[in-house]
Amino acid sequence: MYVNFSDIPGHENLFLDYLYEHENVGNFYRYDFRNKENYLKIFKSLSEKPRESAPFISSILIEQYSSVDTSELTKKNIKLLSDSKTMAIVTGQQLGILGGPLYTFYKIITAIKLSRYLSERYDDYNFVPVFWLEGDDHDFNEVRSIKLPDESNKMQTISYGEAIDEEDVRQSVGLLQFDDSISEFINTLSKHLRETEFTQNLIESIQHFYKPGKTFKDSFFELIHSLFDHYGLVILNPLDDRIKQLLKPVFKKEIVDFREHTEKLVYVSATLEEIYHAQVKVKPVNLFLRVEDGRYSIEPTDNGFKLKRKRKSFTQDELLEILENEPQRFSPNVLLRPICQDYLLPTSFYIGGPSEVSYFAQILPLYEFYNLTPPVIYPRSSATLVEKNIGSILDKHSIEVVDIFIDTENVKRKILNTISENSIDVVFNNITNQIELSFDQLKEKLFDLDKTVADSSNRYRDKIINSINELKSRAEKAHQKKHEVTLRQIDRAAGNLFPNNNLQEREFNFIYFVNKYSNEFIKIIFDKLQINKFEHQIIEM
Repeated sequence: MYVNFSDIPGHENLFLDYLYEHENVGNFYRYDFRNKENYLKIFKSLSEKPRESAPFISSILIEQYSSVDTSELTKKNIKLLSDSKTMAIVTGQQLGILGGPLYTFYKIITAIKLSRYLSERYDDYNFVPVFWLEGDDHDFNEVRSIKLPDESNKMQTISYGEAIDEEDVRQSVGLLQFDDSISEFINTLSKHLRETEFTQNLIESIQHFYKPGKTFKDSFFELIHSLFDHYGLVILNPLDDRIKQLLKPVFKKEIVDFREHTEKLVYVSATLEEIYHAQVKVKPVNLFLRVEDGRYSIEPTDNGFKLKRKRKSFTQDELLEILENEPQRFSPNVLLRPICQDYLLPTSFYIGGPSEVSYFAQILPLYEFYNLTPPVIYPRSSATLVEKNIGSILDKHSIEVVDIFIDTENVKRKILNTISENSIDVVFNNITNQIELSFDQLKEKLFDLDKTVADSSNRYRDKIINSINELKSRAEKAHQKKHEVTLRQIDRAAGNLFPNNNLQEREFNFIYFVNKYSNEFIKIIFDKLQINKFEHQIIEM
């Protein structure tokens, strides 16, 4: 079963038009992802365009993988990245603890399955799924927590460490090391998991990946590698000093030509705002610099540059000298990151969710400035998983999943009306209509007697109707109490399928399902998840 994204609350018009009315957004994207006639042109353009980084990427990746056991397929894919006939199918994500929300896994599966699909149809080219570790990001608060449902299907947040205030100094998350409190996080997680035959092995695996002294980057890499290595997924760590060395030309051009870049980005973003929305606020310079204790946004001044929220300034020459000698201190912001990816990799497709689809609408000018071929922006697969117990509730009451998405309270009212001999809505609406009709007749009779008296009848009518509405509210509460078991079942289904009024994939962590279904859960989802429907998939477990 599939649900059109326009039927799910919360999706922006830009994303919906990208999916279903692409001609409306054609000015903001180079390609329509549905138009397969463009694919060969893109592959040809990428294979013929020389990339200075090509000879180095494979060797750097081989070194990055040197400490882990790696499948033959992944080793093969790493080597293929040095071949001019290889296309990268790229996706990426912040380094959320334990992988973050479920949609991280849906991104990865989409990239792998799209690579396979293309390999079967374009045998002149190689297709390699690549996951870009977004370790430079410094939003610790976004990656420190996971969410799991408790026994009543209410979402519980389990967090590592303490939240960091917006004004506090923030480092690149990928470089942060776990301290002893990671053990407290795992203990809390264990208490929230219902004991199953898989729980002990699951907790032991988590303790292996997440332990004091390890970084967010290393733990995330090891977790994702353990789950997707046999599918041939290549995980690239851009925090590597050698990667930053390769990116020096990108960073230098941004420092030297930022005014030209910003002018065009602001223009495109303003145009977007007139019709849709601009996902990302344009900054004057799309770079950060790491200084001692944190990662700071670079801002222009009359005489050069300064760091946001820090008394540190540079001339352009000084900044370029730092870049020349210490490129590892620089990192791109969200708008420049795709340029870095596609400067290093032969990216033919980027797999993104709604937010990424939206911000790619802003950055086409940067591809022109850097003389890069932009990738096709391919919407990631999206799904809600319906377990048997939840499916039984839906079947019992003839509820569709989309009904839960749209309005759970309305679902409750309809079901209560269905199981009642007399619908409260119908009964009270009939009474209200009768009262209004009676007062209309009374007012007509009074009008012949005295207009003032006739007009005052409206006030008495309103008092009576207000009293009727109060009585209706009390009747509804009594009705709900009588059928509270049914209502709890609906709340349970809603808490599982649309937790916090949000899609399940944005709230649940994969641990919840692995604890119930073992690591076979990954294979189940891999087999069932469709990558070419471009609608929200309902998957029965």
